[in-house]
Amino acid sequence: MHGMSLRAGDLVEVRGEAEILATLDENGELDGLPFMPEMVKFCGQRLTVHKVAHKLCDTLYKTGLRRMEDAVHLVSARCDGAAHGGCQTACSMYWKTAWIRRVEAGDPPPDTVPDSRLLPLLEVNTRKPPGEDGCARYSCQATELLRAAPQPLPMADVKQFVADVRTGNAGLGQTARAVAIGLYNRFQHATRKRLPAAILINKGRPWGHMTGSVRGRTPVRTLDLRPGELVRVRSREEILATVNEELSNRGMNFDAELARYCGTTARVRARVERCLDERTGRMLEMKTPCIVLEDVVCAGVHSLNCPREFFPFWREIWLERVADDE
Repeated sequence: MHGMSLRAGDLVEVRGEAEILATLDENGELDGLPFMPEMVKFCGQRLTVHKVAHKLCDTLYKTGLRRMEDAVHLVSARCDGAAHGGCQTACSMYWKTAWIRRVEAGDPPPDTVPDSRLLPLLEVNTRKPPGEDGCARYSCQATELLRAAPQPLPMADVKQFVADVRTGNAGLGQTARAVAIGLYNRFQHATRKRLPAAILINKGRPWGHMTGSVRGRTPVRTLDLRPGELVRVRSREEILATVNEELSNRGMNFDAELARYCGTTARVRARVERCLDERTGRMLEMKTPCIVLEDVVCAGVHSLNCPREFFPFWREIWLERVADDE
């Protein structure tokens, strides 16, 4: 299965527990990527390829893109955090091509047999040694991504954009736009470091040219939103009035990827109260819960077509309730 060619929209079947166990090392990993307990329930199921995960953006240390080998994201296969302290980030899981097989719609269902050795191996490896303060620490695909994708992927490697189009991850127009934004942002970064502030284009800011207006403590608004409620994302101007110069509201950033959704409506998917710190593996308890919205994901427009599609977190002050009949 190594190097299997897949495209977005292809139908695949997750292999059985024994087959997957045979691909894993003593840490429950393949090429540094953990097969997590939350993935076991998908064994034997047929799912559709959502994106080919040939690259990813480094959200741990902001070093840019990394190259991922032989992996895909599958439709409706997000982590529910059940084995990781109830983490609510709902990451789109990575599936190595060794863990799936291509099938056709009319193929007979698999004759899979459970393997009692798989889940205990995975559960043991969800935990890291406790921190100095004794707090539990977890290991998951998100915390181990830089081991699974150690090789940087520079923008100059244009094969990545060919792969974006060839695999169906993105169309020609979307890819051209992502490249243009990437080039502009790199130009702005370079000039901001080298040129006097007086001659910078839009003060050297990246695409979107946003800046917050709050000096000091940023404001809070509590709506007590619940899953299923319909909300509208406030205008860019309204949101910028709630963030500081770093576009942050109490540690949560508003960026150009989120600004694309300003003025749109969506339903609340969940209230997020706890999530893993990807750097340390510690569980973070949010003082003020944030919101994730149905079908509102980072589309990679401002990150060179990164296919991760994580759910952005929204402060309630950035949203407003709307009636279903509006």
